[in-house]
Amino acid sequence: MNYLTYDYVTCDYVTLPSLERFLTEPETKRQIMKHYNLNLFKSIQRHFIGACIALISFTSFAEMPPINTGPESGTQIPALTVLDQFGDKQQLSNLMGEKGAIIVLFRSADWCSFCKRHLLELNEEALKFKQKGYGVTAISYDSPEILREFAQKKKIKFSLLSDQNVESFKAINVVNKEKKPGDRHYGIPYPGVIVVNKQGQVIHKYFFEGYKKRVKFKQLLKELL
Repeated sequence: MNYLTYDYVTCDYVTLPSLERFLTEPETKRQIMKHYNLNLFKSIQRHFIGACIALISFTSFAEMPPINTGPESGTQIPALTVLDQFGDKQQLSNLMGEKGAIIVLFRSADWCSFCKRHLLELNEEALKFKQKGYGVTAISYDSPEILREFAQKKKIKFSLLSDQNVESFKAINVVNKEKKPGDRHYGIPYPGVIVVNKQGQVIHKYFFEGYKKRVKFKQLLKELL
């Protein structure tokens, strides 16, 4: 079976068979044996591939359910305290389309590979959302400088917003409770998506407790009127 696993070097997904081929290539073996020995190389092959099969098989069949966090459907989304990637204050009303807005909440465009990939997936669909009448934006706890660098490097076609002092994430009840004040990553949200109408009322939301499971934007496009 062609299970998928994540390559943190290329920030992309690869099939397990391709991973197995990599571990059996002569050059891979030569490089590992250059620094270690044959027994260690064989151990790496056996344990690493076995662990991948067990882990990926489990996650392929065990779907992670959404969690009930964020603003309730039908309620007004609170005012956001945010700066855009250029350091300017922004209000949600400035980012609205004629029907409303897609608001993506993510952990970091600096150190979170899953977030980077999710933002690139959103970038591919951003124009289609706008053509449907929805503004598109994404918010994290990253500084405007980090967001600007990522946006320029990846040619992002929508606004990236920086939450200030965790105020917006607290207001919409999405702060990750596993991170406490003083922790390095305190202030990250549960990854998710909020869709609001033109009046700022929540018409759709989806959040996951883990960081690997994310909303599929192609599917969201089909669901929106």
